[in-house]
Amino acid sequence: MRISDATIEELLKKAGKVTDEQLVALKNDQKHTDRPLQDLVVKSNIVTDKELTQLYAAYADIPFIELDPRQLDKDTLIKLPERIARQYDVVLFAITDGIYQLAMEDPDDVQAIDFIQKAIGPKFKIFIATKQNILESLENYSESVASELDKVIEVQKEDDQEGDEQVSAQDVAEDSPIAQTVNLLLEYAIRAGASDIHIEPREEFVQVRYRVDGVLKEANRLPRNVVAALISRIKILSNLKIDERRVPQDGRFKVTVAGHEYAFRVSTLPTTDGEKVVMRILNEGADALSLEGLGFWGSALKDINQAIIQPHGMILVTGPTGSGKSTTLFSILSILNSPTVNISTVEDPVEYKIQGVNQTQVNPKAGMTFANGLRALLRQDPNIIMVGEIRDSETANLAIQAALTGHLVFSTLHTNNAATSLPRLLDMGIEPFLIASTVRVAVGQRLVRMLCTNCRQTYAPSAEQITELADAFGLNEAGAIAELHRLETQAAQQGIGADIGTDLSTTETTVARLFAAKEDGCEKCGHTGYKGRMGIYEVLNNTQAIQKLIVGNATSDDIQFQAMRDGMTTMQTDGLIKALRGQTSIEEILRVTRE
Repeated sequence: MRISDATIEELLKKAGKVTDEQLVALKNDQKHTDRPLQDLVVKSNIVTDKELTQLYAAYADIPFIELDPRQLDKDTLIKLPERIARQYDVVLFAITDGIYQLAMEDPDDVQAIDFIQKAIGPKFKIFIATKQNILESLENYSESVASELDKVIEVQKEDDQEGDEQVSAQDVAEDSPIAQTVNLLLEYAIRAGASDIHIEPREEFVQVRYRVDGVLKEANRLPRNVVAALISRIKILSNLKIDERRVPQDGRFKVTVAGHEYAFRVSTLPTTDGEKVVMRILNEGADALSLEGLGFWGSALKDINQAIIQPHGMILVTGPTGSGKSTTLFSILSILNSPTVNISTVEDPVEYKIQGVNQTQVNPKAGMTFANGLRALLRQDPNIIMVGEIRDSETANLAIQAALTGHLVFSTLHTNNAATSLPRLLDMGIEPFLIASTVRVAVGQRLVRMLCTNCRQTYAPSAEQITELADAFGLNEAGAIAELHRLETQAAQQGIGADIGTDLSTTETTVARLFAAKEDGCEKCGHTGYKGRMGIYEVLNNTQAIQKLIVGNATSDDIQFQAMRDGMTTMQTDGLIKALRGQTSIEEILRVTRE
């Protein structure tokens, strides 16, 4: 729906959503970008698309509705032909006393209303909904992805040839069964919330596995005879060489599902049974989360907020592969991103694209390494630099020099925790006094699965379970439970586990309540007991005491101990607090933090 600039201005002023200064800035921006005021208002986070639609609904005296796509009745939905529904972005969501209830994105579309009247008659009531909500609801016209995929697989089983290497143009055409299979596999993965798709040839079949919430699960088995055409189709989408099967290849393509744009990062690898393909799914339409939204709180939030506003220095984010380091950096860079600073990155690969940030892809074959890329960035007048990963002493030296010469530098290291990252730089040949004077904070992190809020269970732990908990989390010292209670109180005040209210799981003397995943889960979580992932963090502030330890070549254990004395909440303790607040389980925290 397109709302005129004058109406947008009137709506925002009446609602008190915009100041005169903001309005002037938006109009200046509009002159340079030639974009509608409606787009700029949403992009500037003055109001969300939903809030703007609600304001317009009240102004136009049309009821606003937010549909739940999972609750729509398909028998009602299909009374409006799919062709009309998709053409005019309209959803028939209920019939009350013979009156058809319609949700539209643009209720002023006279042509759409005329077509709808011809299709269902004159008795209908119009509601207004956001475009995104309409697009998600329209997906209900499709059959379930699983059943559609089964139909396509049956067609392919009928042609049981062994000619794996022979792929015709017809096999990989846009309307071929293979193309349908690929589309359905992608859609199925997106709907399942997968982060990766693995397509793996086996001796007698092709195994398709999805990684959901960090855990690989088999999703489908396809006939062996489709493997060559299937991989060729993915190569065509990714602009890779179809006839090259002996060496690994990397590519990328995009698809749109329910109004969201997703990028797929594709990697092929020759194996003994044929080429394997792994696709990483990146939601390009996703907005960066705030640090609070990522799960930072307490001293960790305070220390990282102080570090990222410094004019220069280095901020390290550490953890193993798949621990969410890129997401943390994406959020921080999005917070710092403004027209007044030049942010430049060198990454391998570029995962999240940030408007207004200069992002460079590493290409070792062309001589574009992290070190060479960083060297080039320093001649580009940057304020803030992000190096995807420090892998060698040359890159480490350049990053340290950049931090010394007035730049704010962000990077990642593959170490187990925050304290280990500082001796790791020593191992790379960096002088201790340089590390002590440049590193502001080191962040350690892991990803844990979140308990399904629909089916999670609570229980009062027995004395034996409390003893085991104390042993696992080092709570046997005098005052440890009281300190845990203080931290939980602080976390609750800062919105951690807000959905369980203000009730605490601890007292000054004991742990009174714990949360657990339901054994067989529910439909909302795919019967796993968990849905989604979140971060657990530790932020090591480079205090004067720690600087002395670095200069004295102290071990990571010494640095960790001093950081805890300085008030650092460890990853394991952060995880325990989030488990006490009902966000995850004790078992999940121990799974990812136990060494």
